[in-house]
Amino acid sequence: MVYQGYEQLLVEQQERLLVVKFNNPRKKNCVNRFGYQEMARVLTEVNEDEDVSVVVFTGVGDFFSAGNDLSQSTNSDNVTEFLKESNVIFKNMVLSFVNCKKIVFALVNGPAIGIGATIVGLSDVAWCSEKAYFLTPFTRLGLVPEGGSSFMLPRILGRSKATEALLLNEPLTAQEAYHFNFVSRVYKESEVDAVVWPKLRQYSQLPRNSLIQGKRLIKEGFLEGLLKANDSECTQLRLCFEHNDFLQAIMDFATRKRSKL
Repeated sequence: MVYQGYEQLLVEQQERLLVVKFNNPRKKNCVNRFGYQEMARVLTEVNEDEDVSVVVFTGVGDFFSAGNDLSQSTNSDNVTEFLKESNVIFKNMVLSFVNCKKIVFALVNGPAIGIGATIVGLSDVAWCSEKAYFLTPFTRLGLVPEGGSSFMLPRILGRSKATEALLLNEPLTAQEAYHFNFVSRVYKESEVDAVVWPKLRQYSQLPRNSLIQGKRLIKEGFLEGLLKANDSECTQLRLCFEHNDFLQAIMDFATRKRSKL
């Protein structure tokens, strides 16, 4: 399969690895609605690619992803309609992670904020750089947890630590993420080419059907809860978009943006 026509993401097949990079370093790899559509597209396409066993998400430059590109909504003539449409796109992107049959790796090369952090919880395996940290500032924006995080993070981190992260805006350092099982390895920059990528290539050579069926069995224990959480989160997000807390946050963002011009 040839992966072409991607503009927001860099997509490259390396033998049985498919490497997907957030490619907006000027904005710290923030993701806009077109980026979400491309994420859904690549995770759907790879399901039909018998030559790929492992999908690796990482970022170009120093950031993994700084999350949602808020400037999209401030540039729209009809913010409410734009956000409703974006909510549908976002929900489908999350579903593409849930429905991906291949092993999905989050190789977190730097800070992961918002959706940059929550897709780590959607991934099958997550490793991070010692320079990485994780932040989910949803309540600061008048929003609620998204990306299945209201289900996955309490399951991974425990309820108390997940509440600190999702509701109280407390960041997770790389070492905290390892301690609380959010990532399974923390790597040094010097290890990326010598250790990390060779290991990922090694994993990709494992029998493809065994990887697919093994992942399916692991997901059976929590799939229903994750799907329900995605539905509930997107419903509540749509309501939050109409609330004064969020509208004020967007206006504050637009004001800060203009002041920098």
